[in-house]
Amino acid sequence: MGLAGKRIVVGVGGGIAAFKAVVLVRELQRRGAEVRVVMTPSATRFIGAATFTGLTGKPAVTDLWDPGYPGEVHVELGSEADAIVVAPATANLLARAASGMADDALLATLSCAGCPVLFAPAMHENMWLAAATQRNARQLEQDGAVLVGPVAGALASGEPGMGRMAEPEAIAAAVAKTLGERAGGAGGDLAGRTLLISAGPTLEDIDPVRYISNRSSGRMGFALAATALERGAIVTMVCGPTDVKPPAGVELVAVRSAREMQAAIIARAADSDVVVMSAAVADYRPAEAASLKIKKSQERMTIELVKNPDILAELGAARAERQAKRPVLIGFAMETNDLARYARKKLVDKRCDLMVANEAAVGFGGDDNQAILVAHDGDTPLPAMSKTELAHKIWDRSKGFL
Repeated sequence: MGLAGKRIVVGVGGGIAAFKAVVLVRELQRRGAEVRVVMTPSATRFIGAATFTGLTGKPAVTDLWDPGYPGEVHVELGSEADAIVVAPATANLLARAASGMADDALLATLSCAGCPVLFAPAMHENMWLAAATQRNARQLEQDGAVLVGPVAGALASGEPGMGRMAEPEAIAAAVAKTLGERAGGAGGDLAGRTLLISAGPTLEDIDPVRYISNRSSGRMGFALAATALERGAIVTMVCGPTDVKPPAGVELVAVRSAREMQAAIIARAADSDVVVMSAAVADYRPAEAASLKIKKSQERMTIELVKNPDILAELGAARAERQAKRPVLIGFAMETNDLARYARKKLVDKRCDLMVANEAAVGFGGDDNQAILVAHDGDTPLPAMSKTELAHKIWDRSKGFL
């Protein structure tokens, strides 16, 4: 479910994260929304209004006194919008909004809002944790606003902390989810379904400082989770170590190794309608992990590897033994050649319903992916597209199994 036909106002506050508002506008448009932008005076110090005018085809509103705006532009925007999302929402902006001030174009628009309002806070950790900021955030939530983030990560200063603005894709997903909930879930074709999604790599320790892993970023799994939430699902993620932030609304189970992921998945699979194994689980692990760092001594070193459990095959075998159709099983086959052939073999061997065959050169680490959806009744080759678009294609194809 996207945002087709929805009118979204993006309010841009005066913080360094204002540059991400450009990506947010693009993401909302990609989901089908019609976007208008309102900026605080401080925001124009970080990014030009002309940027948003070029993106949306309509002038960004920056000044209530601009005679070029017909009528009362803040009343028009506030009353006609389906949702307003403020990103970034600085500490100062949160304080002024919580107190009901309306002395600039954005705050005046918020005061006229007849729709859901979302704030994506962005500031230094010290500012976010300040008692006054926490009080203002609680007040906005009590008034009915939705807060998206902040999340932990690198701040403007470069130091890590809680206060980084949520990623634009997560904010757009929260907008779609909020509108779906306010509409009573209308249009959510996965409404009420329980989904279990694995994501990211696994790490198999060699010693306390070294491990075996792969280049998986986890982005595909998080895209599946975000789009499933949009479509009304209840989502649990079992995730290996990754820098990608999970979308708001998922239950996150963090694991490290293949065996930890196996335990977490098996414990939850029976209560799920769908299990998606998008994680890049290490095929092998060291037979023994050294308790101390292995010192460099000889020219060559041999590490004995043993096979890791095949989680998807275990799920397929257990389902076949019960002669059950649940949970629906969706696997991923990351290949470098003969995608469809290898994926079909895995589909049969692991007793899955759908196998997503994607090419390692395209899928690993980037924002895009290219895949073939392989099912027992035929293959669906897809062109290169964003991981979010591919996630929607996977859910569209999966509806036939539910």
